[in-house]
Amino acid sequence: MSHAAKPVQSVKDRWPLQRLAVGDDEQQMLARRREPEPAHAYRTPFVRDCGRILHARAFRRLAGKTQVFARGQRESDHLRSRLTHTLEVAQIARTLATALGLNAHLAEALALVHDIGHPPFGHAGERALDAALRPHGMRFDHNLHALRIVTSFEQRHAGYMGLNLTLGVREGIIKHSREYAADAHPELAEYFLDELPPVEAQIIDLVDEIAYLTADMEDGLEAEILHLEQVRAELPLFDAAYREAERLHPQAGSRLLRNDALKTILNRLVTDLMEELQRRTAGMDSLTTVRRCGSRVAAFSDAVAAERQRMRQFLYRELYESAELEAEHQRAGEIVGTLFAEWVADPERMPADHAARAVSEGAARAVTDYLAGMTDSYIEQAWQRHLAGR
Repeated sequence: MSHAAKPVQSVKDRWPLQRLAVGDDEQQMLARRREPEPAHAYRTPFVRDCGRILHARAFRRLAGKTQVFARGQRESDHLRSRLTHTLEVAQIARTLATALGLNAHLAEALALVHDIGHPPFGHAGERALDAALRPHGMRFDHNLHALRIVTSFEQRHAGYMGLNLTLGVREGIIKHSREYAADAHPELAEYFLDELPPVEAQIIDLVDEIAYLTADMEDGLEAEILHLEQVRAELPLFDAAYREAERLHPQAGSRLLRNDALKTILNRLVTDLMEELQRRTAGMDSLTTVRRCGSRVAAFSDAVAAERQRMRQFLYRELYESAELEAEHQRAGEIVGTLFAEWVADPERMPADHAARAVSEGAARAVTDYLAGMTDSYIEQAWQRHLAGR
């Protein structure tokens, strides 16, 4: 049975969610910047935000940060980095938002910025930073770190700190994947913590998952940690899509067939998300109703959610937590934890600007900010200097 996406005819008629998009009325509020700027002659506020994110140094550093495989640990040049993953998320988000009649520029900006707060070494680096911060009474949260990057660390203009992004993009940075309690985070009061984010922000977390479920499956197969027969045996959704690809292209090799199968799965997930959004928002007539409806409207149907959960469990068991990657994760934890402790004990070992932050913000926070901004190769260089100095 084929799981190919249904053809979308008369897109605007089929996906009439324009009524729930961040439109002209809401844009006046969500387009506010901390530092007022004159309107651009031909670029909307969210288009300008896309450009600012793309040109940010932190965005460029994503090219050197781990998605699944640490830099230099695999010979292939084709395995994804955090940057290539981000670009794939942006493509899906832009396509989906356009088809739904949502504000595609806001969705694209949020997709481009959604991983900008991740440290080196992927989730292993994130876990190590979080563990290092706990004895200091703090936690590492990549969403909140991303907000610090775009409001403080990036220096692209003589007139203000940060990127001076719109309120709508800053709200989406912190709320696209979770909610924050107002009493626990008074510093986030301007971001409507008692309301849900716009649909454009809600879709980002699920689009992110669609992108990594399919892409990480491909990279795992490419790295030969996952094996085709194993994937087919354990994931009926993949096997059905693979058999359909074989039927349509009997002369094709296994690499092309697996690519077709993953494309079919991606289309199935995206189409289901679009259809479920349509179902859940029936009767809603404005962004205000979305914000106050009590639960997120962006979701998969029950059937597809079960398929997606099976894929997640498989990838965690067989790829992310595999014995082949465990050594990389342990090494990442050792590097991050050791350098953190060394620099907290002696912040002057960091560059002068970060050492100055240790005085004003505390050593643990300053060291975290320094480590989180590093690429895999940069932290490896710091590690080699540490080893040489023993």
